[in-house]
Amino acid sequence: MIEDVVAWVLLAAVAAYACAGGTDYGAGFWDLVAGGAERGKRPRWLIDHAMEPVWETNNVWLIFVLVITWTGFPVLFETVFSAMWLPLALAAVGLVLRGAGFALRKPTRRLARRRVYGAAFAVSSLLTPFFLGAAIGGIATGRVAPGTNASADAWANGTSVIAGLLTVAATAFLGAVFLTADARRFDAPDLVGYFRLRAWCSLGVLAVLAVVGLAVTHNDAPYVHDGLTSGIGLALVLVAVVSALATAGLLYRTATGWARVTAVGSVALVVLAWGLAQRPYLIPTSLTVSQAAGASTTLRWLMLVTVIAVVLVGPPLVLLYRLDTRGALQPLTEADLRQTAAGREPENP
Repeated sequence: MIEDVVAWVLLAAVAAYACAGGTDYGAGFWDLVAGGAERGKRPRWLIDHAMEPVWETNNVWLIFVLVITWTGFPVLFETVFSAMWLPLALAAVGLVLRGAGFALRKPTRRLARRRVYGAAFAVSSLLTPFFLGAAIGGIATGRVAPGTNASADAWANGTSVIAGLLTVAATAFLGAVFLTADARRFDAPDLVGYFRLRAWCSLGVLAVLAVVGLAVTHNDAPYVHDGLTSGIGLALVLVAVVSALATAGLLYRTATGWARVTAVGSVALVVLAWGLAQRPYLIPTSLTVSQAAGASTTLRWLMLVTVIAVVLVGPPLVLLYRLDTRGALQPLTEADLRQTAAGREPENP
């Protein structure tokens, strides 16, 4: 049925944003914990140069998710944004502050202002994915149903907290993997080791949180828990685990190109497993796909517009990502990093 197709497209868009946007959030997280001005100078310089070409582009996937949700599943959109307006509003504010902080930090010359903008970017990179994950956790528990009034219980419960922490840890993992690849591409061996260690650590944190999440969701979100521990949901989770372990091994061998692929695959597979675990519900166990869907004519037009958008926007996005990962958009050398470490701005190429 047409609503099932639209639901699959929505899930794919969520997975794309989790991977593309998550990488940017992860870079911001490592910016936050990089240390003081001197200690964190080299990691932050690499983060700035790695993010610059694509950081705004990744928000295309979030816009895509929102458009499909309010057009294709208006009941879902109304229910979620009515019951959990506070965490979603905080996430939206974080998106704005994060973008403004990143855009204004580099051209600002005064150290005090650069610190303010840098703090806005880094802290928002932590809080925004947490609140988005908390909202996902609230949906998984089934506390959010059509007609539910806004309350803290909808998103400040055990599953929501674990989901928020898992989201932050996943973004940190993706960010560290991609920054390891960027450090190798820019011939900065010390930063390769720096971010590789952080990728391994974030993967360990993810494993611990996943085990805790299984225990929490057993009673708090039983429908999703059962879907993730049996059938195709379990199969996808196991493949995601293998992919994450492969990422750790590839980083050890410094095969950073393939490590990016397996890291993205592991996160995308978990998102797909979560979506399949909820089927046929969009909100377990109160709102099915067919109940949340809009008019069939609207869905057909939505799919037509989606196909056109993919044809027009897809190839440029693929080209942009390809050029960025190959270093064709923002060349950076070890000499640039050494100049920065010495307190001098590198010359523009």
